[in-house]
Amino acid sequence: MPKMLINGILRERPPASDGRFHRLQSPFTSHISVQPGAPFPNTPGRYHLYLSKACPWCHGVDLILTLKGLRDAFSITWMDPVTSENGWVIDQTLFDDQSGVERTRFLYEVYQRAKPDYTGPISVPVLLDKTTGQIVSTESADIMRMLQAGFPDAVGPDLRPSHLCEEIDRIAAQIQSPIREGVYRAGFAISQIAYDEAVTALFTYLDAIEETLGQHRFLAGDVLTEVDLKLFPTLLRFDPVYVTHFKTDYKRISDYVALPRYLTDIMALPGVADTVDLAHIRQHYFLSHRHINPSGIIPIGPASLRSVNAPEMRVA
Repeated sequence: MPKMLINGILRERPPASDGRFHRLQSPFTSHISVQPGAPFPNTPGRYHLYLSKACPWCHGVDLILTLKGLRDAFSITWMDPVTSENGWVIDQTLFDDQSGVERTRFLYEVYQRAKPDYTGPISVPVLLDKTTGQIVSTESADIMRMLQAGFPDAVGPDLRPSHLCEEIDRIAAQIQSPIREGVYRAGFAISQIAYDEAVTALFTYLDAIEETLGQHRFLAGDVLTEVDLKLFPTLLRFDPVYVTHFKTDYKRISDYVALPRYLTDIMALPGVADTVDLAHIRQHYFLSHRHINPSGIIPIGPASLRSVNAPEMRVA
């Protein structure tokens, strides 16, 4: 179950009384800025990211780093694929002692060190200011945006062209609750009505996205934008994880026409395949969520992964 710090003690997040999964808002909402005198200036090397290759929200951040050529501007600590009773576990084999951050075993310790009186969810991604020790943000959408706006000299495509900003924001709002959060609403539902609501909305909006992608290559038109990097991680995990684990088995992504093409197109972009490790992703979901999968059995996975998706997408 997701973890929270409550009065300095790590606890399981209590289930909602209505049986529905509700995503909690983060209290860390600061921004890296190009403005003179900003509390968090855009200084390469000053910031550290805590990321998980399993988490779709982290994946969006990783895609921005990759496509905008910003990997060298940040140090990164990666999570182990399997969480523990103490929540997210830091992968000690990948920890960089030259990163400028203190080595810890669990992610919740990072929150406690940055804010000793913190009460709230323990989640990734985490953007940390190494100079002050403060957490800048834990909101993936904000981090994705500030990586673009806060580092205007970055290379790579313009993922938020001015003439498409309104359309990008409209689509992002459209897919956030029913699709990106919707798979979790279905998988973590503890009542039939909550599950039915979530899965119905999920496929209603997936069908709408299929229609959109039947008309043009990407969500906002014929060019890749940041909203594609929000949807891609969810679609990527759908057939190998969510169909089985989150009971979203009404249809698979491979049952559509435009959605598999869309996945393949994005996967073929330079550097994107290197951000994907399906074995890690599948281990995380099937071995970490024991309240859903008590035996910790990792299913074989759909054969379509070996034909629709790129060979770099390693299957456990």
